[in-house]
Amino acid sequence: MNGEQKLQTPQEVKNVLRLENITMQFGGVVAINNLSLDVNQGEIVALIGPNGAGKTTAFNCVTGVYEPTNGKVYFNGRVIVANHPNGKMARQYGGINGEMYLKEKPVVHTPDKITGMGIARTFQNIRLFSSQTAFDNVLIATHLRRTSNMLTATFRLNAREEKRNREKTTELLEIVGLSDVANEKATSLPYGKQRRLEIARALATGPTLLLLDEPAAGMNPQETDELGEFIVDIKNRFNLTVFMIEHHMNLVMDISDRIYVLDFGKQIAEGTPEEIQKNPVVIAAYLGVEDE
Repeated sequence: MNGEQKLQTPQEVKNVLRLENITMQFGGVVAINNLSLDVNQGEIVALIGPNGAGKTTAFNCVTGVYEPTNGKVYFNGRVIVANHPNGKMARQYGGINGEMYLKEKPVVHTPDKITGMGIARTFQNIRLFSSQTAFDNVLIATHLRRTSNMLTATFRLNAREEKRNREKTTELLEIVGLSDVANEKATSLPYGKQRRLEIARALATGPTLLLLDEPAAGMNPQETDELGEFIVDIKNRFNLTVFMIEHHMNLVMDISDRIYVLDFGKQIAEGTPEEIQKNPVVIAAYLGVEDE
């Protein structure tokens, strides 16, 4: 699939997401230590590593779930997250570069604000609105971009906007192959369809950057192959940039443009799928030791 994607020239490359010296410390545990990475426009970039390496923690720092202990996150060149060790943490900080941002003001945004900027995500453990239908799960997400307020909604002055949202929801469900189950409860759907529904809900927020946290978890090989084709399709269809965490190495190697590797919270490698597959440090730490 990689070969089907148009390669960008250096002049065309635009940095969409940048993590700069991100450290996340919980008490005395440094979950991420000085992580820096870039995701460029139109890429599919994977973040891989053993369980507990800090991958989901990195996603949580990007999306406002956690305030990192140190470092910055840029989105389209704008600082959306920034912090430095302060208070009690200033004394027990165990990461590096703790002095780098001391003179800068922390920048904090809530997850909904960051989603509104154009960053949407899915979760390692599916988080759908369990009592709602597939249609309503997606429709609710479209309301992030609403222009109506309580007054206009009360007097039905937002009818045109609501009609557009319902049409958008119908279109998204058709694109992801779920139009036939639109009126079924989300939790009654098969696992693979729940995954697609969660992605459709993320797309309904109108993102330019999509974060996928282990989208192939629990899928069999055929479902995983179909998911890979689906991710490439929606990336191209919606002009997205994709940053994903994944343990299925066939999927990662098949669709990723570049890969970052974490181990015990530290970045140990970065490169193309071909480079990562041949990297002895990655082989030893994650992919398995080569047979003699």
